[in-house]
Amino acid sequence: MVEEQQQPWSLAQTQAFFSERAATWETKYGHDMPAYAKAVGQLPVPQGAVAIDVGCGTGRAMPALRDAVGPKGAVIGFDVTSEMLEMAVTLGRRAYGALVLGDANRLPLSSASVDVVFAAGLLGHVAQADVVLAELARVARPGAHLALFHPVSRAALATRRGRTLSPDDLLAQPVLRGVLDRTGWRLETYDDAEDRFFAAAQRREEYAGGR
Repeated sequence: MVEEQQQPWSLAQTQAFFSERAATWETKYGHDMPAYAKAVGQLPVPQGAVAIDVGCGTGRAMPALRDAVGPKGAVIGFDVTSEMLEMAVTLGRRAYGALVLGDANRLPLSSASVDVVFAAGLLGHVAQADVVLAELARVARPGAHLALFHPVSRAALATRRGRTLSPDDLLAQPVLRGVLDRTGWRLETYDDAEDRFFAAAQRREEYAGGR
C-alpha cells in the first residue's frame, strides 16, 4: 500500500494526512528517536541557542534539541496539524520546549532570531520547497545551521511513496544544493545512507532574500 502521495502537497492534504495518523504515529515510528538524537548531535548547536523543529509532529527531536541548547536555550516545535501537537503534549514533549501550531511557509518568528533549524521529512510535505527554505532562511541568523533529516534513505522513502528514485528528486544532492543555494543556504554535509538521509547547511551571511 502506498503510504504517502506524491508532491505537491496542499496544506489541507498535509493536515488531513497527519491528523488521521497522529494517534498511532509514535507507535509506528517512536523507535526512530535515537536516529533523531544522532542527527541533532551532528549540528554545532551552541549552549543558549534558539532551536526550532519545523514540522515537528510528535516532537521526536525535541528532547535532543533541549539537551543541545541547554537550560538557557529555547526550543520551539512547529506543526500545521493540531492532532500531532496534541499527541506531542500527551507524550510529554512540552517539557522540552514550546509547541506551536504554525505553517512553515510563514512562521510566527522575527527575522534573524533562530540559531538552529531542524526539519525532519518536511520538504516532502510542502507545495513549494523554495518558499519554505527561504522562510527558514528569513528566521535564521546569518551563520545559523539547518538540518534536513529523514530516518530512512532516499531510496526507501521513494519506495514508501510508491515511486522510483530519480536524479531529479528534490533531495538528490545536485538538486538540493541548487535549491539551498538560491534560498540562502550553503550545503555543507550530505549523507544519503542505507538507514537515513541527513543534509546540513549553513545560512549564508550575504543572503538578503526572504520576506
